[in-house]
Amino acid sequence: MGKVIAIANQKGGVGKTTTAINLAASLAVLEHKTLVIDADPQANTTSGVGFDPKNVKASVYECMINEAKASEVVMETETPNLYLLPSHLDLVGAEIELINHPNRERIMKHVIDEIQSAYDYILIDCSPSLGLITVNALTAADSVIVPVQCEYFALEGLGKLLNTIKIVQSRLNTDLAIEGILLTMYDIRLRLSNQVVAEVKRHFGGLVFETIIHRNTRLGEAPSFGKPVIMYDADSKGAINYLNLAREIYHQDRYGTKPETADSTEEVNNE
Repeated sequence: MGKVIAIANQKGGVGKTTTAINLAASLAVLEHKTLVIDADPQANTTSGVGFDPKNVKASVYECMINEAKASEVVMETETPNLYLLPSHLDLVGAEIELINHPNRERIMKHVIDEIQSAYDYILIDCSPSLGLITVNALTAADSVIVPVQCEYFALEGLGKLLNTIKIVQSRLNTDLAIEGILLTMYDIRLRLSNQVVAEVKRHFGGLVFETIIHRNTRLGEAPSFGKPVIMYDADSKGAINYLNLAREIYHQDRYGTKPETADSTEEVNNE
């Protein structure tokens, strides 16, 4: 049965979609059959793996609202072992359409239950909000990754997200765990980045991933080509970071401990 991981933070611009695309691709490259679910109406994950959302005939919206079979909506990407359940702008209206549904928080779980056994990992890219679709993702997930950017307002709003996770744990999904807090957009040259890393580790200790995602030009370029960074430039620091993250997650799943890694904050080339 595939492990379901939601990637969530109500703050925008923290690297949720970048993480969803590139972690999923890295797990796929490591020969784990992986599905990424685009649960954001902006559909950036959909375009980031090579599909034009305007040409998507069916999406996660149809699965949640019209009870379309997820197995018939899933699309195979150009990356071996990587599959996509796409999004569409229609998903904006889903929260209103589901508001009176008697089991509205568990719709996505029912969608995933149908296909979960077909994959090793299922990642859900959540929208930058704590609305009903994000609650659906957290209810369906086994764990959640929280991306936090290495910038001044890094901890702003994090308490609200963690409180939402606690509410979901107590009322909807008692098995939901925090997979880890992922530090993103790290720049060795900035004192502030190092201060944020230290502050987040001081607050959250072992919940913080050893792997840190560096600010990297290739990570920003890859989506415009409709490719994960590992398929765009496998030697780039961004590709290496996400491959290390995939290995760290797999190692934790397999052995229950973090793998030994080199210093994640060593000097790097931002290209």
